[in-house]
Amino acid sequence: MDSGHVDGIVQDVIAHRGGAGLAPENTLAAFAASWALGVRTLETDARVTADGVVLAFHDSTLDRTTTRRGPVSAATWADLRHEPGVTRLYDVLAAFPDAELLVDVKDEEAIEPLAATLRRTGSGSRVWVAGGWDSWLEAVVERSPGTRRALGWKSLSSLMWSARLGVRVPGRGSTTALAAHVPWRLGGVPWLADRRVAGRLVDMSHAMGLQVRAWTINKPVNVRRLADDGVNGIITDRPDLARETLIDIGGWTPMRAFRSDEPAQT
Repeated sequence: MDSGHVDGIVQDVIAHRGGAGLAPENTLAAFAASWALGVRTLETDARVTADGVVLAFHDSTLDRTTTRRGPVSAATWADLRHEPGVTRLYDVLAAFPDAELLVDVKDEEAIEPLAATLRRTGSGSRVWVAGGWDSWLEAVVERSPGTRRALGWKSLSSLMWSARLGVRVPGRGSTTALAAHVPWRLGGVPWLADRRVAGRLVDMSHAMGLQVRAWTINKPVNVRRLADDGVNGIITDRPDLARETLIDIGGWTPMRAFRSDEPAQT
């Protein structure tokens, strides 16, 4: 299987939470700011309201990014629809019909509502699911034709520790995953931040036919280093800085940037 990697080239700049360093996270304003830069892959999260509406929302509670308090799962869409920090996934899909989306599945309850949203909008073929357990991601893929997935936490952890310890992984096995979303640092442990580990991770992943997408990479110096290490995608809060850095080193060619008054579709 082709990993999609070309030496020295990062194929994708991916706007984390829509581009959280450009506008409030997971809002249409953030997605639009990233799109205007020529970024065509947008990352977001899936949480579900009490009445089954899928939100592009990261936290399990409303406290940090809204005027309300309490769990997302305890509120209805009617409760939240006028909150400026709350966006339906449906609206993201509708506003950016030519974008590819990476959706982080935050809990098991999101599986069926997310799959139903993708079926209803016909968006499955331009959506990747990541985060959570492999079984969750596989369940979304099974319910939404064309949807692709990254490694879930168990498989990803196995790959990461194999790279850290310098031991071989047994191979793809029966996984349908097509990418590994690997952290720079997590739980106090340097993963991609450790260049020796990063090299092994990239080599192992590509040998398994997996793209490597690095998160969350906001410093230009780290973008440069990871491009040199051979990652396929940079997940970042600052797609503007990643864009400038990769253009500077000849490592990425963005789509045409759009003026803010142009529609968000090609």
